[in-house]
Amino acid sequence: MNQQIAGLQRPITERAFTVRLSPTRRGARLARLLTVVHLGLWGLPSAAAAHIVAELAANAAVHGRVPGRDFQLAVTVSEDTTLRIELTDTKGDRLPVAASAPDEQSESGRGLLIVEAMADRWGVALGPVPRKTVWAELDLVP
Repeated sequence: MNQQIAGLQRPITERAFTVRLSPTRRGARLARLLTVVHLGLWGLPSAAAAHIVAELAANAAVHGRVPGRDFQLAVTVSEDTTLRIELTDTKGDRLPVAASAPDEQSESGRGLLIVEAMADRWGVALGPVPRKTVWAELDLVP
């Protein structure tokens, strides 16, 4: 009977984890570490994803911070071909500015350039109010 039940199960085509974290440097660091751990458990490369999560989580902690509200990290692997990273914060009125090179003297402003360079696609989804989600996708199959 167990063999029949096992035969009816469909293969896992999507792996995902979601976590809510405080919009602080510590929360941003934990987002990166959790991503690396989960991707490692799934047997997937994590270097590019770790950089992307670090930048998006840092942006959520610095620019998307609303006292008393967390940000949410979601990492999904679909059909073993696409890794999608989503970072949702509750400051939907503060949208990321298109990636552009900052002044040489500037101490910040390079995060989205890193995301753009490492991700195959990225963008912003609005809503529901007051939220926004900044997402990035990595193709796992060349």
